[in-house]
Amino acid sequence: MSEPGQVGDLRAAAGAGEGAASSDRVRSGEAALTLASADAAEELARAEVYGLLSHLFYAPPDEALYAQFQVAVTEAPVRGAFLESSWTELVGVARRLDLDRVRGEFDALFQGIGKPEVFLYGSFYLAGKLNEKPLVELRDHLRTLGLERAESIGETEDHIASLCEVMRYLIAGDDVGVSNLAAQKRFFDAHVRGVVDPLCEAIQAQPQAEFYRAVAAFARDFFAVEKQAFDLLDV
Repeated sequence: MSEPGQVGDLRAAAGAGEGAASSDRVRSGEAALTLASADAAEELARAEVYGLLSHLFYAPPDEALYAQFQVAVTEAPVRGAFLESSWTELVGVARRLDLDRVRGEFDALFQGIGKPEVFLYGSFYLAGKLNEKPLVELRDHLRTLGLERAESIGETEDHIASLCEVMRYLIAGDDVGVSNLAAQKRFFDAHVRGVVDPLCEAIQAQPQAEFYRAVAAFARDFFAVEKQAFDLLDV
């Protein structure tokens, strides 16, 4: 399997620029757990949450990210904010479970020989099968953004980690002609909106899920905020 986070390594044809450096920080765990930083800019916080979800859906936390969870603050920037409860639960579960347990859970849910317990590919939730028309449409969309999958990546572009990484790029990228709110809304509505709820429901329904049940709950709350924001966006 590829290195953690690399499923989202969709290379910009003209070069990733400063946004790629930010992605490296997210995947390493250096910047991934700053959700509760009161002085974090809203857009940077969004990008980092997408980066964190990309990492966690592609692979279990590595030692660096697991260590970040052990010291992460458990409160959202505003007490009572919508994400506070699920974020607190995720941090609490990460502190309660050892890393080997989390790794074993990831393998049990998403890996294994044959059909996994939970598919992480968008086409499965949009079309009922893998490698269907939604993947073709996604690849066409990525080409219009100047993005292409790195040859070393085995997973298809509709893996949820890759979708999150594209959203991160559309928020944090340097080229405002590509990375802007209108582009974020188009991509989210076309390729993310219809995937996240059934995917998170599938994870939460698994009796062996503990850490990833908390990940799914946090992801579902975060994506609900994103949906609401995009619904209000007039572009």
